Amino acid sequence: MVITFFTINSIFYIENRFHRRPNRFSGAMKTNEEPRTVYWLDGSLYLNITNRCPNDCWFCFRNFKQGVGGFNLKLKTEPEAENVLAELQEAFVGRIWREVVFCGFGEPTARLNLLLELTQWIKKNHPSVPVRLDTNGHGYVLNPNRQVAHELKQAGISKASVSLNGYDEASYLENCRPKCAGAFEAVLDFVRKAKAAGLDVEVSAVRMPENDLQRIKVIVDGLGVPFRVRDYVPCFW
Repeated sequence: MVITFFTINSIFYIENRFHRRPNRFSGAMKTNEEPRTVYWLDGSLYLNITNRCPNDCWFCFRNFKQGVGGFNLKLKTEPEAENVLAELQEAFVGRIWREVVFCGFGEPTARLNLLLELTQWIKKNHPSVPVRLDTNGHGYVLNPNRQVAHELKQAGISKASVSLNGYDEASYLENCRPKCAGAFEAVLDFVRKAKAAGLDVEVSAVRMPENDLQRIKVIVDGLGVPFRVRDYVPCFW
């Protein structure tokens, strides 16, 4: 998950790359807004394929809101592959997207097979559109005995943005409250394997008092990948 929450003087904040829906899609989410598996923000198309996550980050935006940009991301059930594919196909009718991003209110690699199937469809039918995975880096924990990074690369994922909100096991445990043991090391292992598989990998962290960004940067520098600090703007609704 990369959707995050932070409070300053009781104001909600969210990562600044999420912007409100343009034109007639802007404004507050309707109270009867149906949950979405496919949604868009600016020129990017986002896929919210699950609400399952092995982390329970205290700052995660889904703990406090129903969605982002006027879209409801709280899924009632896990969407069937054919339903997501149908929505994805519809979203490409008459539109050219800057990129497609697996990012929503859950960890995408919790549904690895669906992630791979959708990516393969995108690259087959829209080969020029890059596909990015936003992940907490627990793909190998969720999918034991799978070559996760290699499978992602083979399917057509070009970039992985990995969230790391802690500089050691203890700080990661405090911020992200993982359900699995050794979660911090699992993230580092994912980064190494994703880099080795040829993915364009970056590691990001949330700017908040509970995060020692300098110590996280030391860890990331040791992995040999770019480090990005996620800033915030006021929430839209």
